[in-house]
Amino acid sequence: MGATPRGSIHRRWIARRTASMFAVTALLGSVLPAAAFADDAPAESEDGEYGFQSFAEAEVVAEAAPGFATTDDPRVGLGAGPGETAEQAISNMEKLASLPRAPGADTNSDLAFTGDFAISGNYNGFNVYDVADPANPTLRTTVICPGSQNDVSVYGDLLFMSVEATGAKIDCTTGGVNASNRFRGVRIWDISDIDNPVQLPGVQTCKGSHTHTVVTDPSDDSTIYIYVSGTAGIRSGAEPPFNCTGQSSLQNRNTDNFSVTIIEVPLDAPETAEIVNRNARIFSVCGDNTCEDDFASGALNAFPPSNPQPIYPEDSGREPGGQSASQASTCHDITAYPEIGLAAGACQGRGLLIDITDPANPKRLDAVQDFNFAYWHSATFSNDGSTIVFTDEWGGGSGARCRATDPLNWGANAIFDVVQTDDGPKMEFASYFKLPMVQTATENCVAHNGSLIPVPGRDIMVQAWYQGGTTVFDFTDSANPVEIAYFDRGPISPTSLVTGGFWSSYWYNGAIYGNEIARGFDTFEMVPSEFLSANEIAVAKTVTYDELNVQGQVSYDFAPSFTLVRAYRDQAERAGLSAELVAQVDKFVDRAERFSTGPQARAAIANLDALAGEIRADAPMLADALNDLAASLR
Repeated sequence: MGATPRGSIHRRWIARRTASMFAVTALLGSVLPAAAFADDAPAESEDGEYGFQSFAEAEVVAEAAPGFATTDDPRVGLGAGPGETAEQAISNMEKLASLPRAPGADTNSDLAFTGDFAISGNYNGFNVYDVADPANPTLRTTVICPGSQNDVSVYGDLLFMSVEATGAKIDCTTGGVNASNRFRGVRIWDISDIDNPVQLPGVQTCKGSHTHTVVTDPSDDSTIYIYVSGTAGIRSGAEPPFNCTGQSSLQNRNTDNFSVTIIEVPLDAPETAEIVNRNARIFSVCGDNTCEDDFASGALNAFPPSNPQPIYPEDSGREPGGQSASQASTCHDITAYPEIGLAAGACQGRGLLIDITDPANPKRLDAVQDFNFAYWHSATFSNDGSTIVFTDEWGGGSGARCRATDPLNWGANAIFDVVQTDDGPKMEFASYFKLPMVQTATENCVAHNGSLIPVPGRDIMVQAWYQGGTTVFDFTDSANPVEIAYFDRGPISPTSLVTGGFWSSYWYNGAIYGNEIARGFDTFEMVPSEFLSANEIAVAKTVTYDELNVQGQVSYDFAPSFTLVRAYRDQAERAGLSAELVAQVDKFVDRAERFSTGPQARAAIANLDALAGEIRADAPMLADALNDLAASLR
């Protein structure tokens, strides 16, 4: 059956978004390499390396295989060095500030935001930065509490932290770890006094917590849920929380593999948080335990157990023979979007679309596999929910995977459209996006954590790539994503691979914040360019949140304003709206702004509606913005 794009939010915007897509493609198409696929990638040697190390050899490979990155880029060949001593390259962004890694921190990890604060997790605890002025961030609070990864999220006065390390202790001290004092699960902190966080009783889980996701229930504001993704081994059944099962037996129906753990947190008594669903079987199509107890039948994960058949058209570059994908036995990360009732699970060997309308009992709607993906790592929805960007953490984050010999569809993003079919919502592949330039063999580089930048009428994402730096790309046309800005430093070491780079790069309340594993904490802002206008940036800065967890998406919208109209005007001009019509838009919008509160206001407002009618066929989104502005001024 035919499929149409799904979009549960902003339907008018979705219906007309294609009217502006060609603007980005027409202007930016020449930025990417000639091809985004590597149908005939060279075979890896046994040690997983292609063996091309010099830039001279890289240029030969890049010229011979258009599916590989370019060496013609300012980021190529940057001088190495620790901290700020490395050479830097930046385009269409401005670096506002760089702070060294906080004292006591070890391996900066994920970020969460609340009010004027950015909370930076690290393997040794967390740090709180005051970012009221993004150009002058200051370290406010340091908490030492070892236990990787210590990924963090916030909700109100609560901070949640993922812990999977076997050496982590309940009381945050070190040494003398045993079954009675070990902590593996989700820590909970009261941060009502940001200078003196207080640890509350956390929740122990069988696999610990590599990452977690805060999930709200739109119908119940008294409770939140924590989806726990654990990728480490299952702890002994003799350890709390006791009866952990299936460390070696995949045929055991009670195994703690092939599931996620869900914690319920009563907001009026967070100290009583507890597991409400120990084994949410989102890998299975029958989560009510009615499936057969035979793993070989696919009962626990409902996937082919081995030797999967090709599921993509011939010559698509996505059949078996690409990579050796991980088994899907747990999720690395889940991004929830409660407003549309969906979540996207990045689950090792598969990407999942999940129904979360009942937050305590999620159900899988669809699953996709990609033989160019080694490890499904994380996911980001477009604002309207019609597109999902999945990341592939090929090499686990510690490998150099952006070399000239690494295909552009390995260690990349895979972009899927969410479509509505007779069988419900499904995911359909649209394209890949990877950094379009090469990095060296001494830089760990692969797709990692990012977030949306709220630009009206466009899907734009900022993303961390470890030592590949930070990039900003437009995926409004999901089949043709394009890089529009970047920042990069040279490697930490010129001779050996030293793990570092950006773990997370997120937009929050008008600025971009990067948590750099080894170097520290950076802040940036977008600057006007041929790809993004000052008006578009100004409108994006009007979208503000009281708090933000990127893995718990919330929608954004835009109030009618003259700046919003001018942002759509800039997009229409970029898309090819005639100079004559652009001049008319400028004339009547300027006039309406001057006369909007005077005796000529009625006529000026009427002109906005008339102008909208005149340009609707050529610029429907601009026309809508003009009508909305006129209505708001009446």
